[in-house]
Amino acid sequence: MTAIQLTAPLHGWAAALDDVPDAVFAGRMLGDGAAIDPLGTTLHAPCDGKVLTLHVGGHAITLRGDGGVELLMHIGIDTVQLGGSGFTARVAVGDTVTRGQPLIDFDLDALVQAAPSLMTPIIVTNGDRFRITDRSGGRVVAVGDALLTLEPLDATAAAPDASGERVVKGVRVPLAHGIHARPAARIGEVARGFTATSWLAKDGAEAKTSGAVGLLGLGIRFGDTIRVSASGPDAAQAVDALVALIEGGMGEGVAHAPAAPIAAPPPVQPVELAEGQLAGTLAAPGFAIGTARWLRVADIAVPVDGQGAGVEAARLDSALAAVRDRLASQDGSGAGAAIRAAHIAFLDDPELREAADRDVGAGRDAGHAWRQATRAQATTLRSLGDARLAERADDLLDLERQVLRELTGVADDAMTFAPGTILLADDLLPSQVMALDPACVAGLLVERGGPTSHVAILAATMGLPALVAVGAPLTHVEDGTTLILDADSGVIHVAPDEVTLTQARGGIERRAAERAAALAQAAEHCVTTDGVRIEAFANLGSLDDAVAAMANGAEGSGLLRTEFLFLERDTAPDVAEQAALYGDIARTLEGRPLIVRLLDVGGDKPASYLPIAPEENPALGLRGIRVALAMPDILEAQLRAILSVQPVGQCRIMVPMVASVEEITAVRAVVDRLRGEMGITERVEVGIMVETPAAAVTSATLAAHADFLSIGTNDLTQYALAMDRGNPAVAGGVDGLHPAVLQLIAHTTDGAKRHKRWVGVCGGLASDRLAIPLLVGLGITELSASPRFVPELKALVRRLDTAACHTLAIRALAASSPREVRALAREFLQELSA
Repeated sequence: MTAIQLTAPLHGWAAALDDVPDAVFAGRMLGDGAAIDPLGTTLHAPCDGKVLTLHVGGHAITLRGDGGVELLMHIGIDTVQLGGSGFTARVAVGDTVTRGQPLIDFDLDALVQAAPSLMTPIIVTNGDRFRITDRSGGRVVAVGDALLTLEPLDATAAAPDASGERVVKGVRVPLAHGIHARPAARIGEVARGFTATSWLAKDGAEAKTSGAVGLLGLGIRFGDTIRVSASGPDAAQAVDALVALIEGGMGEGVAHAPAAPIAAPPPVQPVELAEGQLAGTLAAPGFAIGTARWLRVADIAVPVDGQGAGVEAARLDSALAAVRDRLASQDGSGAGAAIRAAHIAFLDDPELREAADRDVGAGRDAGHAWRQATRAQATTLRSLGDARLAERADDLLDLERQVLRELTGVADDAMTFAPGTILLADDLLPSQVMALDPACVAGLLVERGGPTSHVAILAATMGLPALVAVGAPLTHVEDGTTLILDADSGVIHVAPDEVTLTQARGGIERRAAERAAALAQAAEHCVTTDGVRIEAFANLGSLDDAVAAMANGAEGSGLLRTEFLFLERDTAPDVAEQAALYGDIARTLEGRPLIVRLLDVGGDKPASYLPIAPEENPALGLRGIRVALAMPDILEAQLRAILSVQPVGQCRIMVPMVASVEEITAVRAVVDRLRGEMGITERVEVGIMVETPAAAVTSATLAAHADFLSIGTNDLTQYALAMDRGNPAVAGGVDGLHPAVLQLIAHTTDGAKRHKRWVGVCGGLASDRLAIPLLVGLGITELSASPRFVPELKALVRRLDTAACHTLAIRALAASSPREVRALAREFLQELSA
């Protein structure tokens, strides 16, 4: 049979499936093909053929064309959730169509606002019968331009034996949008894990699970009762697995009533800014003046087809080993070391390697296989609805690039910039930030990204002011533009006038002088002008942080994050390992208080060895103290390690994510039992983190059982405002100085006073200059900030009068917005400096 030519069904940018931001399509779970980012508004037939299926939502259609080729065309990503809004079908199932004939019209403007991507995959779903010999990509195509050339294959492979008695079970479909492209792909993937042949059936029609087009043709919707059947050696297991998959919802959203069409959301209202200003989300504090320079990095080109499975497997082995050796040989301290350890853990992930090996075994190039594996996993992480897990996807893409460099010999990206550069990027990889010279790069501006990413951690460690989630407006800033980066205020001044520049330069000089003076007095106690003692502590995540805290005059640690000991490894650390590290940090603090937060994993910080099932909303699921109480061996080992640190009592215990009295009393019971077993007579303080609105509202009740309360303002703000600070669509509204958050802080201090408990802040507000007078005014007596900020924190507190701060706080509680609160605080500090 002669070659089959498929033409472009859309006017737009032709790309590879790798570029589709969905793991099902990019991972070729439905088959191979191409994608188009549309510029036009009509989908056309890419060949002569017959319409097999047309999704009820109008966003997807399948055809059978010349030579029996079966095609799926899916307009946009996650457009099934629009319920048909924006789509108008011009054909019906069973129609015969000719090449170029219009199939579906769509409202491009409405879909741009409503869908995460309009990238449209064109998939050959029966790829076992065809090989793609030529494909067009990386250019604009018009309707009718050549897109894919297919070569028919001989069907020589023996089909599985489908004879024999079938195992059959019925199942009611709970998926809100029925079985569309993504669920069909997952059903096929599970089915391929069994030797049995399996089918789904509805209303007398039946389709094999191996054929996505056939499954789509059944038109299975929410609430339908379908039949799952299989025949073969492991038929019963196959049916059970498929039924469990469908009943579990496949992450597609389980509905309890028919899903109503979703209208396109209104555009997000922008944050009010003066002309020439942009807003971003604080990732690392600071202030800088510099020149904009864009970091633009092109994908490393790799061929699709390889030189044979044996050759490509060996090449991949060599590249992975080289990257692992390089990471392991670099400096073993600081934030960079922790990030490199995380990258090594990803390199050793068996599922990632198995995914790459499957593509290599299918004849793909090692680089192509590695890219497919990492991007599919990255897409999965980004689809889980949790910003911090999405940020781990950046680490996978970083590893993709490092391994591809080894495979192709492409040189590292040049990361040298002129002094005074403010670096702009659509996104940044951790390895790129680690390669920067802070003497030349004055700050970072990132279009995407999140405030808890490894990039944010590195920027703070390096002292680089950084804003992330700036959004699309950043793309309009050109190379060479003068910028003022005020990360503390979350504002960028683009091409400022000379008056604004002069004021900014004066501000930088003043800040440098104030920083030097604060550092010179860092060892002195932190006391307000009216004699109120405020403890200035530091947040720690490693032994290196403790050294930095001491160098900056910290009076103790208000938060030791212990997760760094538990994550990126295959087993939990034992008592001895934990005790050794806690002891080293305690000794470094030379007897100063060390508040150790119990393990806070789950949700945004998963550990592979802890049996936490996938959750629809990880941020509200099994995390914090809920994990420890569900896994008592983990909790007891950590408490034994903390209690073993000498002198007893230097380490205080802090319980994360508390929402009820039962959680704090359960931990205290274990502490008291272990004290008895270990012969410890001294009392050890057990406090709580106030991160949930429930803990703030019931603080008086909780304070009766806790020795202290410490407010984690980052999570408290997100939970109080129902806004994710890693989401660019809402990041501009996420502010710990929102009056609602201040009300919760005030409620916490009032409740604690009834039992004479002290209240601290260990979240991001403790490192925010504008927040400090307000926190002091609300009754906070301990502030735990980043080690580098401690000298400035102490210097500021020494200039405060608590009565004046209390008056300011009362005004802030009555404010109508965080913008008004910040204006009040800014005016207060200006008068203080006058």
